Amino acid sequence: MELKGAVALVTGGNGGLGQRICHALAREGVNLAVMYAQSRDQAEGVAREIADRHQVQAAAFGCDITDGAAVTKLVADVTARFGRLDILVNDAAYNKAIPFPDLDSLTEEVWEKIMAVNLTGPMRLTKAVAPVMKAQGRGRIVNIASVAGLGPTGSSIAYAVSKAGLIHLTKCMAVALAPATLVNCVAPGLLEGTRATANLRPEQVERSAATSLLKKAADKDDCAEMVVTMCRTETMTGQTVVIDAGRYFH
Repeated sequence: MELKGAVALVTGGNGGLGQRICHALAREGVNLAVMYAQSRDQAEGVAREIADRHQVQAAAFGCDITDGAAVTKLVADVTARFGRLDILVNDAAYNKAIPFPDLDSLTEEVWEKIMAVNLTGPMRLTKAVAPVMKAQGRGRIVNIASVAGLGPTGSSIAYAVSKAGLIHLTKCMAVALAPATLVNCVAPGLLEGTRATANLRPEQVERSAATSLLKKAADKDDCAEMVVTMCRTETMTGQTVVIDAGRYFH
């Protein structure tokens, strides 16, 4: 898909990885809707920086993706502001570090919040943008999962299961939305400098880097560039690409 002049909605666009994704798309001439949950000032600052640096249109939009009505309004507001919507990047996520054996701490409240943000939120957003993309005759959706969705690892059981669900949701939505809209997924390993990593226990961070073949964390820019590739592609859909410095092979 030609990216210059396209419009992308990036959820969690003010986060560590989200900002890299926004800048990578903007370098290709994509106009950006930077979605935030709480940090309005930060998101507006990101939007201003993107517009100034890359000479594209950019604006910040607040949304609670666990609220169906808020998601519907978000998509309407973005399309009203930019006139179209070509790309959705589901990067917003929530986690809470709970050791797998500590089932008492894995309360239903924690489970439901993680699922609401990490899995139901992307489903809700995908459904909301699908009619817009179909009417335009083109669209790209990229989900940001995790290697925790490929094996029993990660910050908690709930987080791992939510990301496994997101990987499978990618495949199912690829079937549902073809041929106009392509749906793919990036599954990063440990990423330094993100809110998700900040919530991990120190031993998890050390173990993740030490057990990778490359002995380091995954690179946020590598992940962002893969998002660009998935937006540009014409023949890849339903796929998950792992970027984790060599830990998981699938």
